[in-house]
Amino acid sequence: MSCIISEVFGSEVFNDSVMQKRLSPEVYKALHSGQPMNMEIANAVAAAMKDWATEKGATHYTHWFQPLTGITAEKHDSFLSGSKGGKPILEFKGKELIKGESDASSFPSGGLRATFEARGYTAWDPTSYAFIKNGTLYIPTAFCSYSGEALDAKTPLLRSMEALNRSALRILKLFGSNAKRVIATCGPEQEYFLIDRDMYARRKDLIYTGRTLYGAKPPKGQELEDHYYGMLKRRVEAFMRDLDVELWKVGVMAKTEHNEAAPSQHELAPIFDTANIASDHNQITMELLRKVAHQHGFKCLLHEKPFEGINGSGKHDNWSLSTDDGINLFEPGKTPAENAQFLLFLVAVIKGVNEYQDLLRISVASAGNDHRLGANEAPPAIISMFLGDELSEILRSIVDRRTYEGKHVDIEIGVDVLPHFMKDTTDRNRTSPFAFTGNKFEFRSPGSSLSIAGPTTTLNTIVAQILDEFYDELKDKENFNEALDDLIRRTIIENEAILFNGDGYSAEWVEEAQRRGLHNLPTTPDALPHILDEKNVALFERHGVYSRAELESRYAINLENYCKVLKIESLTMVEMAKKDILPAVSTYVRKLAETVSCAKSIADVECGFETDMIRKLTGLSTNMYKKMLSLEELIETVPFGEGQDTADYYKNTIIPAMNKLRKVADEIETLVGEKYWPYPTYGRMLFAV
Repeated sequence: MSCIISEVFGSEVFNDSVMQKRLSPEVYKALHSGQPMNMEIANAVAAAMKDWATEKGATHYTHWFQPLTGITAEKHDSFLSGSKGGKPILEFKGKELIKGESDASSFPSGGLRATFEARGYTAWDPTSYAFIKNGTLYIPTAFCSYSGEALDAKTPLLRSMEALNRSALRILKLFGSNAKRVIATCGPEQEYFLIDRDMYARRKDLIYTGRTLYGAKPPKGQELEDHYYGMLKRRVEAFMRDLDVELWKVGVMAKTEHNEAAPSQHELAPIFDTANIASDHNQITMELLRKVAHQHGFKCLLHEKPFEGINGSGKHDNWSLSTDDGINLFEPGKTPAENAQFLLFLVAVIKGVNEYQDLLRISVASAGNDHRLGANEAPPAIISMFLGDELSEILRSIVDRRTYEGKHVDIEIGVDVLPHFMKDTTDRNRTSPFAFTGNKFEFRSPGSSLSIAGPTTTLNTIVAQILDEFYDELKDKENFNEALDDLIRRTIIENEAILFNGDGYSAEWVEEAQRRGLHNLPTTPDALPHILDEKNVALFERHGVYSRAELESRYAINLENYCKVLKIESLTMVEMAKKDILPAVSTYVRKLAETVSCAKSIADVECGFETDMIRKLTGLSTNMYKKMLSLEELIETVPFGEGQDTADYYKNTIIPAMNKLRKVADEIETLVGEKYWPYPTYGRMLFAV
C-alpha cells in the first residue's frame, strides 16, 4: 500500500513538477530566470494554470493577499468569459494572472489610502506556488496602493529578503564563496487550543474577543505536566490526521504535532522553507486549523492568551540563512574559513539584535501578546539572546584572546577549527526571546495569531544592515584575517549586553537589563512609538523595505487595532456582567434565600451554609456592580480617536479597571453553584475534550 503522504502531498499545488510538464522548456526557463515577466510568458503560464486547475474541478481563481488585518483576503472570479453556441468559454489570461484590482480603502492603510482613493492592486508573486482550495485557484499576490505603497505583509518581506541577499552575497565573496543567492528560511511552530464548539458558543467573550475575559482557576491546571507530550485523545488524533492531509495537499510540510503544556493546547511544526513561502504556508495553516477543527466539533483558538493562569500560545519563528548551493550559514563548518564565516554571521545577528531590539519587540506587539509575554514559559518583553554555555564560552575565549578549553579543539580565527556544533547541543531556555539552537535562531516572542512576515522582515533587514557595515570595514583590508579577527572580537565586546543565558522571569533580570541599557517595553503602547525613531526609519529606508510613510501607516494601524481590541473587550466585560453574571448571582441568592425561608418555616434550623453564601455573594455582587459601573463610566471618557493618547488611556486606565472587575467576578464564580453560572467554566472547557 502506498503512503498517503506520497499520494496527496502537493496534489493541489501548481508546483515545479507540474510546471515542467505543462510549460514549454522556453517558458519554464523564462519563468525561473528572475527577469521581469513579459506578457507572452504570462499568457502561457496563465493558460497552463487554468487548464490544470479546471481539470481538478476548479471553477474560480482568486488573487490571495495579506492585508494589514493579520489575516488573508480574497476576491473570487470564475474562469467564465462568455459563451458560444450555448457552451461556456473559459479563459484566464496573463494580465489577469499578473495583476488584479481591489478596493484599497476598506482595508487598514494608516492614512495611505482614503475612501475616495479606493484603488489598490494585487501583483502575482511567482516565487510562491499557486494552489487549489475549495474549487478555487489561489494565486499568492502582493498588495499595494495605486501610488505604490505596500498595503500588505508580503511586499516588505520580499523586499527584506532581497536586501539580505544583496548584503550577504557581498560578505560571502570576501570569503571566496561562489554562492549566487542567500535565502532567509523559516520554520514557524504553531501553538493553538482546541475546545468543544458547543462550549465556545456559550461564551460571549470567546466569540467577541477570542479570549476569556472572566474565568476562575480550576482545581487542576497544568501543574502535573501530564498533558505535555501526552497520548493524544482519539478525537484530537482524528482532527490532526485530517489536518495533516489538508495541509499536505496544498504543499505545507506539516511535520511534528503533539500536546503542549497546557490542557487542550497543542502544537504543529513544519519543515523549514523559504521565508516567503513559510509565511504563506503559515497563513494557510491557521485557516485550515480553524476549518478542520469545525468539522470535528472543535473551536480552534489562536489568541495569544485565551485562558488566564496557564500557558499562552506562541509562534516560534525558527530563522536561518542558506545559500543556493545548500550551505547553512549558521553551521560552523569544518574548515578555518567556514569557522570564521560562521562567526562573522553570528556576531552580525548579535549586533543587529542589540542595536534594534526595539524593532524586534515592535514586530511582535499586540494587545493579545501583551497578556502572554513574561509568564507561563513565554519569553519576557525585554529582548535578549541565549547562546548556551558552550558557544558563550567560545565567544568569551575570543574576547580574552585565550585558548578555548572545551571538549573540542583550540580556536584561533582563520587558523584552527571550531567545534562542529550539532543541533541543540546546549540546554533550551524557554524564557529567552531569541535563542541560538544549533544551526538557526528561534525567535520565541511572536504570538500565535501573528503573521511571521513582520518579525522575519525585521530580522532580515537588521542583519542586512550589519552585514553592510561589516563589508565596508573589511572590503579593502590588506590583512583580511587580522581585520576579521579584530572585527569579530570588537563586535562581541560592544554587544555583550544583549547576551543572557539566565532566567528571564526573575526580578533580578529586570534590574540587570536596566543596568545593561536594554529596552523594557512591556506593552504595545510602550513599544510602538519607537518604530518612528530616526535610526529605525533610516534603517528601513536605506534598504528599501519600508518608506517613512509606510512606517507611519504601520504605527497608526497597530495603535488603531490595539484601541479597537480594548474597546471591544471592555464593552464585552460590561455586557457579560450586566446581562449574565449579576443576574445569575441574583438567581442563586434568591434560591438560597428560598431554601432558608422554607427550612425555617419547617423547623428552627441554622442554615449556616446558605446564610453565609447569601451574605458573601450579596457583598461581592454589590462590589462587582460598582466596579462594572466604574468601568462603564471610564469607557465613556476614552479620548476620541485611536492614537497614542487613546492607547495610553486604555493601558493605564481601562485595563486596570477591567482587571478589578474580573477579580471580583472570578471570586464570585468560585461560590455560585455551577448549574446557575451562565458560562462553561475553565474546568469544563479545558478538560472536556
